[in-house]
Amino acid sequence: MKTIPYKGYQASVEYNDGTLYVKVLHIDDLLIAECDSASNAQKAMQELVDACLDDCTELGREPTKPFKGTFNVRVGPELHKRAAMNAAEEGVSLNSWVQSAVEEKLAS
Repeated sequence: MKTIPYKGYQASVEYNDGTLYVKVLHIDDLLIAECDSASNAQKAMQELVDACLDDCTELGREPTKPFKGTFNVRVGPELHKRAAMNAAEEGVSLNSWVQSAVEEKLAS
């Protein structure tokens, strides 16, 4: 899956059954468009996001924020145990330990 950014949002660009689709990810609303070529994907993404933001302004509602800063992570029991034990050894909460691990992964 290829992704493209615009105004803090992200969309996937996928080819399915002969059609190219652009779909805005990580939001509650369903924003999807068909494209006739990959070169038009960015434009389609911009049109989807801009139209959504305009609609929100017209309706007097806040646009959906893509991220809130919290999420649930499901891992196997053994990995959960190892992470919790490592966090305790380092004297930090499991949440802080996982945050550091994610930051470390993104920095590489």
